Amino acid sequence: MQHYLADYLLPIEPLKTIYKNHVLSIENDKIAAITPEEKFRGENPSANIEHLAGQLIMPGLVNSHTHLAMNLLRGIADDLPLMTWLNEYIWPREKEHVNEDFVTVGTKHAIAEMIRSGTTCFNDSYFFPNITAKVADEIGMRGLVGILSIDFPSNWASNTDEYLQKGQDTLADYFNHPLLGVTASPHAPYTVSDGSFEKIRQMTESLKLKTHIHLHETSAEIDGEMKQYNMRPIERLNKLGLLTPDTIAVHMTQLNDQDIDIIAKSGASVVHCPESNLKLASGFCPIAKLIENNINVAIGTDGAASNNDLDMFSETRTAALLAKAIANSPVVVPAEQALYMATLGGAKALGLDSDIGSIEVGKKADFISVELSDIESLPLYNPESQLVYA
Repeated sequence: MQHYLADYLLPIEPLKTIYKNHVLSIENDKIAAITPEEKFRGENPSANIEHLAGQLIMPGLVNSHTHLAMNLLRGIADDLPLMTWLNEYIWPREKEHVNEDFVTVGTKHAIAEMIRSGTTCFNDSYFFPNITAKVADEIGMRGLVGILSIDFPSNWASNTDEYLQKGQDTLADYFNHPLLGVTASPHAPYTVSDGSFEKIRQMTESLKLKTHIHLHETSAEIDGEMKQYNMRPIERLNKLGLLTPDTIAVHMTQLNDQDIDIIAKSGASVVHCPESNLKLASGFCPIAKLIENNINVAIGTDGAASNNDLDMFSETRTAALLAKAIANSPVVVPAEQALYMATLGGAKALGLDSDIGSIEVGKKADFISVELSDIESLPLYNPESQLVYA
């Protein structure tokens, strides 16, 4: 058994709780106990404790939406609108360069970056998902990998049937894996037809998969769907049976009250990617209003081609600050709520909250320690505030 003692321990659940000088005990990769130091030493006088002086223990961050291999496209096309960025720069380069080697190198690079900034779990959507899973498995990283589907050919697959079948075949080893899982990952309503969505729905129901999708990302997406289907994308997905508690809806910058009501009733989770949305001027996700309506909100970085980093602490700070500006209220999304979204909120969105997202006895030992004794974090009045704002 391993024992760790930091100045502070932030369990996330319950909110607004900080333990001072508590020993975290780990056995067989699970949290075995959380014990006040004095009591622990009295009961275990000869135990070896790793002392993390000046640090805080907390759950590892959950990056609930990203495209790992796109790390190799970081900075290749900046300061552009989303559709120009995609159509004229990203998709042509992906067609030219994306293959197994590209995804291998890009995924390794991304996982290293995530580990360095405190992320221990990811939710990925990209071509060659089997390679992403293989690399993550070799490294020992926790995450979900998507069976990507999009209604145009790529270097990975030529049509919907091939995307879905190839994804299932090549990810067969990861449906019951100790660290990795699989989602259905249709790209977006504007790139996936009703017929393709029906095949995806059947697959998710038969395999009991989450559905991970970009949704209501831009005003142009809404306008296009209204012209083609005479309904908003959320209405369309709901009609097609793809809005459920197993839906992970990403971006959600264009929401009216009806949209929010549909999402709330569906039980779907929303993943907020504020820095990518700001950089692409895609819009603003009203996360304070979503939380008011009991909608689970998580945080994701998106890919490094549009962020341009995978730093979840930075993303969490931006999410908290932006929420206050959108709501015109400094009290919404306080530090503890922002940290919840970056940890347990993400775990809930991914269906992993029984195992990760908080420091609780019986959960997996996916924890990090954060240095709080450096000059940037002093003086230390409130550890949660320092984690988010400093």
